[in-house]
Amino acid sequence: MSKRPTIKDVAKKAGLSLSTVSLAINETGYVSEETRTKVLQVVKELGYHPSRAAKGLASKRSGNLGFILSDDHFSQAEPFYTKIFLGTEFEARHHNYYILLTTVGNTFKQHESVPRFLLERNVDGVIIAGKINRKLVEYIDRLALPIILVDYSLPNKRISSVLIDNRRGAHLAVQHLVDVGHREIGFVGGDISHPSIEERFLAYKETLVENGIAPNQNLIITDENDTGVKNGANGIQKLLEQGGRPRAIFCANDAMAIGCMQVLKQREMKIPDDVAVVGFDDIETSSHIEPRLTTVKVFKEEMGALAVRTMIEAVKSKSRTVVNTYVPVELVIRESTQNSVFAHSQSPASAAAS
Repeated sequence: MSKRPTIKDVAKKAGLSLSTVSLAINETGYVSEETRTKVLQVVKELGYHPSRAAKGLASKRSGNLGFILSDDHFSQAEPFYTKIFLGTEFEARHHNYYILLTTVGNTFKQHESVPRFLLERNVDGVIIAGKINRKLVEYIDRLALPIILVDYSLPNKRISSVLIDNRRGAHLAVQHLVDVGHREIGFVGGDISHPSIEERFLAYKETLVENGIAPNQNLIITDENDTGVKNGANGIQKLLEQGGRPRAIFCANDAMAIGCMQVLKQREMKIPDDVAVVGFDDIETSSHIEPRLTTVKVFKEEMGALAVRTMIEAVKSKSRTVVNTYVPVELVIRESTQNSVFAHSQSPASAAAS
């Protein structure tokens, strides 16, 4: 059995001192790029893998990033936030970091709800995906750990975030419905206190006004407490029962759109002939239901990767600078808004690319 290479072997082959090799590997002090490249090449040739514990002692870093999301988001059948997590996992590998995943409940009690990796101070920073209890965010902030919020933001808190361009996406969705001839355009949403949902709702109303259409309260539902399939079904039921007669519906997300479509079908209303439907997120199910759902594509894995890159930079620079990044979106046109009566001149492929 061959002997496992050590840092001494690396130093000997590179013709450098142990301290220089350690600095190059652990990125704890200045060495020239030429020297760093030489050391890393020897590390690769020898197949040397530094002890993670030793590296952590040298750099005063754990090599771990925490990833937190709510129990509700993790348990949902549609893996929106799971895709974001996968993006962080794949990107972290490029930076020799591990992602430690945990879920939390909706309430926060400091002696019961704090993730173990925070109690043990075993992470260099924390990525939070979606909406969690504000008190937990404030607890993490007091630990002076870098925090990145993904698909969420907190007013009056100086915390970096990676956000969806929700206003642009909602504008594209509603403008598409107007362009194919609709004016009685409804909105079905829930959890309106979530910044993403609120922005989509505001952009919905703004786009209607821009096109000379007054928002009709009978066509608007925003009081569902969540944004799942069941909430979408409840929402469209309430909209129809309160006298709304929409020709098109913009839903806060794809899950709600799917719930809407289920109810419309049960009422024998044809999609899109009687009611056109648009969602938001472009989850996998949206391209498999009948008819396939027109939606706004969110690049979920890229959001996770971007969060990691932003975090790594914050950890290395020890900077508390707040960075808010908006990830672009695309409109994907499918059969839930296209029919022979309202034929759109732009093809689905060209719209998605625009």
